[in-house]
Amino acid sequence: MKTLERFFRKKTKTAIGLMSGTSADGIDAVVVEITGNGRQTTVREIASAIYSFPRGYKKFLLQNSDPDTARLDDLTRLNVLIAELFAEAAGKIAKSAGKRLSEIDLIGSHGQTVQHLPVAKVIFGRKIRATLQLGDPSVIAKRTGIVTVGNFRMGDIAVGGSGAPLVPLFDFLMLTSKTKNRLVLNIGGIANFTVLPRSCSINQVLAFDTGPGNMVIDALVQRLYHKNFDTRGIIASSGKIVPALLNRLRVHPYLTMKPPKSTGRELFGKEFVKNLLQNSRGIHSRDIIATVTEFTALSIFESYLRFVLPKISVDEILISGGGTRNPYMMDALRRYFGKMEMKTTDDVQISSDAKEAICFALLANETISGNPGNIPGSTGARKLTALGAICLP
Repeated sequence: MKTLERFFRKKTKTAIGLMSGTSADGIDAVVVEITGNGRQTTVREIASAIYSFPRGYKKFLLQNSDPDTARLDDLTRLNVLIAELFAEAAGKIAKSAGKRLSEIDLIGSHGQTVQHLPVAKVIFGRKIRATLQLGDPSVIAKRTGIVTVGNFRMGDIAVGGSGAPLVPLFDFLMLTSKTKNRLVLNIGGIANFTVLPRSCSINQVLAFDTGPGNMVIDALVQRLYHKNFDTRGIIASSGKIVPALLNRLRVHPYLTMKPPKSTGRELFGKEFVKNLLQNSRGIHSRDIIATVTEFTALSIFESYLRFVLPKISVDEILISGGGTRNPYMMDALRRYFGKMEMKTTDDVQISSDAKEAICFALLANETISGNPGNIPGSTGARKLTALGAICLP
């Protein structure tokens, strides 16, 4: 307890944030200096990097994220393996920042999602929502010698939420403007919105997953071109949009579900890609990639039209995530959103690549400070609540 008491007296902390998203392309790691908490929080990035997983890891992870192929023994071992990999990443990013691990006060780890089940199912007379992130934070704490906060999503699940999205609290604390209505868009494996009315309170924030971000595009590029992703959108730019395929994609039921809502690989993973390819026979591979990339941008825009514009007119969009590195995607968004001002979060001094890792460092700081980490307007939770398990070294 003396370790935690020290946190309460310390105004500025050096923290590491660790994140691996739905795409499972690597571990996003960041070292930040965090001063204060709540609405008085300031964050300064010191170093960030993306660390690759071992060869064959992604295939093994996806195999064990699929109910048809997952094995309980493999999942159990993955829970420790992922924590070991995250702990190694913490050591590497600390060294990159010129810090010894003993100089780091706190780690916030999202872990690796293998199942996300936000729609309640009745089991033994109880409505159950569930989510599972591997990479036990207690292992990270013991391996690094640093207090680690992880397993953030379950606290929100416990008070009736869907456990996601969690980044909106970061958006609220760091990106709310006094003069502009902002739409914060992250395009990772899944795409999500945070709507921040000017000078808003936490109860005015709206956030939700719009649908697939890079996940479906990456899976198709891997299947059709044996590459990890469409570098700079070159494949999409070489193809043509197939209207019939685009229209078939647009009728997915998730897209018209009202927020709060969240999604993941369970809806837009292997089965979705399998069905898409079956419906694309005779279509050139580059045209499939072009159409699906267009669909991603269009689904984001239609989510704005359905669920945001009726409530608020947005002045500017701030974009982060891997989608910012796809010029085709960004050009498509500019076509749809027209004259609306569009920037990346880099333009407001928040790294678009490291944003989610920074978020989990900040969430860890909020937990240690006794502050809530969720936003009921984004997850559907009954109340604000502190999130995460605090694990001592």
